[in-house]
Parts: sequence; structure tokens; C-alpha cells
Amino acid sequence: MLSPIELIRRCIVAGYTALGIADHCGASTLERFIRELRLDADLAARHWNFRVLAGVELTHVPASSIAELAAQAKALGADHVVVHGESPVEPVEPGTNLAAASCPEVDILAHPGLLTLEEAAAAAHNGVFIEITVKEGHSLGNGNVVRVAQRAGAKLVLNSDTHLPGHILTPDFARCAALAAGLAEEELEEVLVSNPRELLARCQRTA
Repeated sequence: MLSPIELIRRCIVAGYTALGIADHCGASTLERFIRELRLDADLAARHWNFRVLAGVELTHVPASSIAELAAQAKALGADHVVVHGESPVEPVEPGTNLAAASCPEVDILAHPGLLTLEEAAAAAHNGVFIEITVKEGHSLGNGNVVRVAQRAGAKLVLNSDTHLPGHILTPDFARCAALAAGLAEEELEEVLVSNPRELLARCQRTA
């Protein structure tokens, strides 16, 4: 519901130091979304000295098209590529998780629901981060996602999946959501600080 520049402004006021925006898209909107996000990202950098990563979230696309579309997005200037995983509350095509996890051009596999060990192992091998989500419905899979990703050695990041102003995470709620997903206290630093910093550095290198 928020325009990119409004989301950026609200995150600045909330104390963020960087922000990744990835709007839902398919082949028909890929180029336009990247171009439009880049304009607001550049505006925020010039006037507010705030770093915005302009990305895309490949959503409900054919699983067999993910590698092609992810590569196209990067060629068009996307800083990061998210793939809308097999959420338990949406009819995402089976095979989407594995296709995303197997693609080095994908940066984040979002809300993968009933993530399998094979998918998590592929993500670990290809450097694809796996999302713990705070978004209602999608978050039903968080417990399984954490357990399976940890078994495979895949890297986890907590994400707000913000669609509304009230979705913007605070540090306290991020910590609560991570614990509720099954992480231990001693694992919070990695998932809430170290992994996001690594992901940010990776995306900035490709920017």
C-alpha cells in the first residue's frame, strides 16, 4: 500500500540504516519495477544519504523460468532478487523452492513453507538466504523453515515482508519473532545482525 519513497521515509524515521525493496513481479513488470525503484533509491541516496536496494520479488512465476528471470533482473540492474516461495497459504507452483534455492542469481528464498532438506541444502550450496517471515499466513511455516535450514547449514534472515506501515519491524519485535520461530537466544545475533550485514554487503557489491 506504500509508495517506495513513503516506505523509505518511514523506515528512516524508524531508525533503519538501509532498506531493501522488492515488489511482486513477473516477466511483464520486471523492467518497469526495477527502473521505478531505482529512481526513488537514487533520490533517497542524494537527499537523505540513505541506502536503498532496488530489487524484485519473482511471484507466482513458473518454477522453470526462475533462473532466466533472476538473471534478467540482475542484468536490468536489480540489486537483489527475492523469490516468493511455496507459502502454506498461496498456490505457488511446486518446485519453486528448489528452483530458487538452486539459482545463484537468487539472493533470498522467501517464506518457503514446507521447506525440504534438499531445498535447504541447495540454498546453502548456492548462497541463497532463506527467509523467516513476520507476514501473517506465510509465517505458519517458520518453525519448519528454521529447523530444516539449520540442519542443512543454510543462512537465515528475518524479514518483515512489509506491505503496510504497521508491518515495519522494530528491534524488539524482530527479536520476539525470531524466538517464536524456534531460534535460541544465542542464535539471534547471527540471524538478526550478522547474516543481514552479509546479505547487504553481497547486494551492494552487485549494485
